[in-house]
Amino acid sequence: MNIPFCGCCTCGAIRYECASAPIAALNCHCRDCQRSSGAPFASGVVVMTTDLQVSGTPKTYSVRGSSGGLTTRSFCSECGTPLCTWGEANPAFTSIRFPSLDDPSAFQPLLDIWTSSAQSWVCLDQRLPHFPQSPPAAE
Repeated sequence: MNIPFCGCCTCGAIRYECASAPIAALNCHCRDCQRSSGAPFASGVVVMTTDLQVSGTPKTYSVRGSSGGLTTRSFCSECGTPLCTWGEANPAFTSIRFPSLDDPSAFQPLLDIWTSSAQSWVCLDQRLPHFPQSPPAAE
């Protein structure tokens, strides 16, 4: 992935640029990601929140996550494109939904998380590490 990298919503009302390389690229199978994506999982790149610049004003929606803290998702209020997710549990990190990338072909997932909630008919890539919930924090 070229740095910086950029993306936007479908209608172009919201644009973003990230000044650093992603920390991770993943597929999340939790029920909240299934509902918010309208798909069996949500895929995205995780970046440092401080390295992300957003132009435009996305709408947000927050839900109580498995950590007990709030998870907030942003999306374009005009076209509905899902954009980013961040949470109280790890506020230093933001996940950007890969379909919003200007070059989504650069996305390559490195792991699957919350596979305990994966739909039984989803074919998980056996080359990737799978975690039943969130992966353990690095020490």
